[in-house]
Amino acid sequence: MYCDILSENLLPSARALKLKHGWVFQHDNDPKHTALAKKEWLRKKHFKVLEWPSQSPDLNPIENLWRELKVCVDQLQPENITALEEICMEEWAKIPATVCDNLVKTYRKRLNSVIANKGYITKY
Repeated sequence: MYCDILSENLLPSARALKLKHGWVFQHDNDPKHTALAKKEWLRKKHFKVLEWPSQSPDLNPIENLWRELKVCVDQLQPENITALEEICMEEWAKIPATVCDNLVKTYRKRLNSVIANKGYITKY
């Protein structure tokens, strides 16, 4: 299922963002992401995958965006799955680009710290 999600979303997103060859894919070390079948699929598709320390949500900027979305959704208290989906889509669209920019800046600082001080990430 994960490979289907990547096929349906990752490749079209990379094209839409006009990413050139050489971009690096990042996902966490969740077992469903690192199973042999997934690694083989990524290898066959010639994806470069960033090596990532296990259980490191503080280094992953999307976790911070999920938190922003969760706070907004919790305040609106959707009553059913349809309302939840609508609210998520609306609130996601409202997250200002400056939030993403700030998260990227913070992420770069943390990642550089890991590389410089702890050496978890060894290749790109």
